[in-house]
Amino acid sequence: MSVLQITGLSKNYGKITALKDLNLTIDAGNIYGLLGPNGSGKTTTLGIILGILKQDSGSFEWFDGNYGEKHRLRIGAILETPNFYPYLNADDNLEIVRQIKNDENADFDELLTLVNLKERRKSRFSTYSLGMKQRLAIAATLIGNPDVLIFDEPTNGLDPQGIAEVREILKKIADTGKTVIMASHILDEVEKICTHVAIIKRGQLLATGPVGSIINSDITVELASADMEQLKAFLGAIPMVKRLENKGKTIEIGIDQNADHSLLNRMAFEQGILLTHFVARKKRLETEFLEITSKAG
Repeated sequence: MSVLQITGLSKNYGKITALKDLNLTIDAGNIYGLLGPNGSGKTTTLGIILGILKQDSGSFEWFDGNYGEKHRLRIGAILETPNFYPYLNADDNLEIVRQIKNDENADFDELLTLVNLKERRKSRFSTYSLGMKQRLAIAATLIGNPDVLIFDEPTNGLDPQGIAEVREILKKIADTGKTVIMASHILDEVEKICTHVAIIKRGQLLATGPVGSIINSDITVELASADMEQLKAFLGAIPMVKRLENKGKTIEIGIDQNADHSLLNRMAFEQGILLTHFVARKKRLETEFLEITSKAG
């Protein structure tokens, strides 16, 4: 079931094109990353689907239109910097959100435990670190038990520990069956958190799909030996080798990510082939992202 269908969405700011004919489908239960450099149109997209901005053309539909205008009650979101009353503690700030959302069943103990703030619940918001403020904002989005959570650059400005904490919280939320949509320019975070990704540049969708399909999951192995022809013939006869390319001084092969590439060294040795070069690497989202965006100009 799709939670969001975006069709032909376009938005201009004067002569600047923020979005151009964006088409995207987001299914329930996914952690969907909108990935692109700053100024690519990610925040504009989120602003439009949340009803904060008005598109110039195109449309979007939440939950297949099942809830009409009440669809907003099923969405929790953080855009830009978390804003709470600095002189109030976590409980008091969450209580204000609870009253706004009219959620009598909100369990602050559960929410603050999830975001690792239970021990600091009585501290004023002004005393929180940036990571703590972001985690309280995540807790606030969960009030009302929304089906979809939207985050704009949720790890922006955080130190490595803060990034890791937010990442684990988002994974826990997704494990409950909720759909998470997050915009980010941090490639590594999208790869670690998201199940699906949409790559956007200059307002245009360049690629979309499961992270595993956007990223080539094969392991690339570079090999060399004194007798390159013998090595090539040997590799060509091995079933685990899915791709073989002669790179001059090395031979590059592709094997499945679950295959034990270390076996190649032993098998070559048993055939009397001594390897002088052996490097295995997995193609990561950064490489794929740069390749996709460079083709777009």
